[in-house]
Amino acid sequence: MEIWDSIVVGAGQAGLSASFHLARRGVRHLVLDAAPAPGGAWQHRWDSLSMVDVHGVHELPHDPRDPADPGAPGRDDRPANRAVPAYFADYERRHALPVLRPVRVDRVTDGPGTLLTVHAGERTWTTRTLVNASGTWSQPYLPAYPGAADFAGLQVHTRDYPGAEAFRGRRTVVVGGGASAVQLLGEVALVTDTLWVTRREPRWRTDDFTSEAGRAAVALVEDRVRRGLPPASVVGVTGLALREQERAAAALGAYDRQPMFAALERDGVRWADGRFEPAQAVLWATGFRPAVRHLAPLHLRTREGGIRLDRHGTTAVDDPRVQLVGYGPSASTIGANRAGRHAAAGVVAALGAGRDRTAQAG
Repeated sequence: MEIWDSIVVGAGQAGLSASFHLARRGVRHLVLDAAPAPGGAWQHRWDSLSMVDVHGVHELPHDPRDPADPGAPGRDDRPANRAVPAYFADYERRHALPVLRPVRVDRVTDGPGTLLTVHAGERTWTTRTLVNASGTWSQPYLPAYPGAADFAGLQVHTRDYPGAEAFRGRRTVVVGGGASAVQLLGEVALVTDTLWVTRREPRWRTDDFTSEAGRAAVALVEDRVRRGLPPASVVGVTGLALREQERAAAALGAYDRQPMFAALERDGVRWADGRFEPAQAVLWATGFRPAVRHLAPLHLRTREGGIRLDRHGTTAVDDPRVQLVGYGPSASTIGANRAGRHAAAGVVAALGAGRDRTAQAG
C-alpha cells in the first residue's frame, strides 16, 4: 500500500500555495483537482471580469512574475478567466507541482491506524495528512424564499452569470450585498432597469483598501473559525467600494438599495408590507458555502456548524491531521497564500507527531 505524507484536495490558489510550500519542505504529496484544467475557480468567472479588476489577488507565492502585466504598456483588459488559468498552469509546470486531474474527491475517512483514506469513485489514496483546498465555487448558496418555484422569469446565480446581454429588456432584481452584486449591477444596470435588494444595509468603504485593512479583516474571520462558528465573508468585513466602471450605473441609481423582499410571485417580488415590484429576472449574488461535505466522515463540524481551526487559521483543532485552506480567513484571496505556508507547517508538525507516536508504540 502506497502511503503519502500529504494529499491536497483542490488546485486553486490556496491549493497551489500549499503544494508549493509542501514541496519546499520536502513533503511527499499529491494534489487532486476536480477540474479538467488548471485555474481553479478563476476559469469559471464571467467574461467581463478583466485583469485590471483583480488587483493581483490571484498571485502565487515566491513568483517573480507579475501576471497582471502582459508586458505591454497601458490597461490590461485580458479576461481574467483566461489569463489567470494560464498563469496557474505555467506556475504548476515551472514548480513541478504534483497535480493529478480530473479527480473529484467523494469523501475522506479514517484509514488503518492513524492514516486517512481519500476516496474518489473507485480510486483511493492513503495519506498521513490532508490539506483541504476545495474552496467554495462548487457550493453556490441560493436562499429559499416563498414563491421561487412560481417565478416565471429568469433566475441565475452569479456562478452561472451569462453576461449583461442576457438581461437586456428584463427588469432585474439583484440580490446580495457583496462585491459580486456591486460589480454585476454595474453591468446589468446599463442594459435594463434594475432593483438592488439586500438583507442588511450595505457598508461602503470610504478609505483606500490597504494591506493593513486586509489583515484586520482576515483576523476577524479567524476569530470566528477559532470558536467553531461558520466562517463569515472577508469582503463583508472590508466593506464595499465602487470601481470607476461602475460610476455610470451609480448615476442611474442602481445602488439605491432596497430591503429584502419577503416572497417571489409569478411576475415579480413582494415585500412583507404588501408592496409589489414587477420583475422578469432575478440575479442571485448570494455567495457560496465551503465545499467540505467530503470531510463529513471525520466529524469535524461543531454544533454551531463550523470547523474549529487553530490560531493560524488552518489546522483543524479536532483532528490535526487535517489542514483547511480556502476556508474561513483564507476563503478570500487576501489570505490564501499565507494559509498555504501555515498549512505546510501544520503538515510537518503532524508528521513529526505521528513519528513520535510510532516510536513510542515501538
